[in-house]
Amino acid sequence: MRREGKRMAASGEPMTGGRTLSSRIFMNWELYLFLAPALLFFLVFCYWPMYGIQIAFKNFSPVKGITGSPWVGFEHFERFFHSYYFGDLLWNTFSLSLYELAVGFPLPIILALAFNEVRNGFFKKTVQTVTYAPHFISVVVMAGMIITFLSPSSGMIVKFIEFLGFQPPDFLTDPRWFKTVYVLSGVWQSTGWGTIIYLAALSAVDPQLHEAAIMDGASRFKRMLHINVPTIIPTITILLILNVGNILGIGYEKVLLLQNSLNMDSSDIISTFVYRSGLVSAQYSFSTAVGLFNSVVNAILLIAVNRLARRTSETSLW
Repeated sequence: MRREGKRMAASGEPMTGGRTLSSRIFMNWELYLFLAPALLFFLVFCYWPMYGIQIAFKNFSPVKGITGSPWVGFEHFERFFHSYYFGDLLWNTFSLSLYELAVGFPLPIILALAFNEVRNGFFKKTVQTVTYAPHFISVVVMAGMIITFLSPSSGMIVKFIEFLGFQPPDFLTDPRWFKTVYVLSGVWQSTGWGTIIYLAALSAVDPQLHEAAIMDGASRFKRMLHINVPTIIPTITILLILNVGNILGIGYEKVLLLQNSLNMDSSDIISTFVYRSGLVSAQYSFSTAVGLFNSVVNAILLIAVNRLARRTSETSLW
């Protein structure tokens, strides 16, 4: 009787549990097999490499290995914090991330709301395809296109500015223009793709709400503002939390491809510094310490923004 009582759920119905873990896996082996590749991917490429984080606190030597290398504590962190380039790297990374967030985050929302109002199916599909297409261009090809378009001698954009009678700036060599070139090229590449999530959220809008608003005499803009926008607010909140939590996580690939000795004052960020220190200069412990600092700051920002969102609204990651 006691065993039967343990198998009773709170509703009074018999629970299907009570079996061992191995028996549950055997009964649902298809689902576990389907889950195995994703689980294996995260274990091998995300969790197992965490074992090597300890070299940030050691003077790592490939000959001695991770466990045999001497422990130095926070020496590499102190070296980075007291270095003359610490402030510049932090500012360049923060400013580039905030610039990208301020410009690139609202545009997919605006574009998705605009797409949702288009009634001409052919025109809508054509514009969507045109805006989605740049997302599938690789970073290397995208950087090559940017350099070609902005070339001082034969760049298409430079020639167009000269045709209008203006003197084009040095887009590729002037540090003041690097962030703008990086952000606007990223907007061109990713804005159309970013609208997919918001269009999916807009598909959940109840048509009866629009019908009732039309009966009350609401214009299309007011219906979009008071019906469509509140519907996608939870999606906007989640994506904003994720973007703020990755504010120092700018990848080095595109920046490195657009970087040169003339725009280094504006283009040198934490990820490119880690690349040069770790792979080029073979300072493995030091570069790991810098990368760990970057990840810890991102984690703190993610937790802080998520907690703020949970206090101000009902939407949060956890």
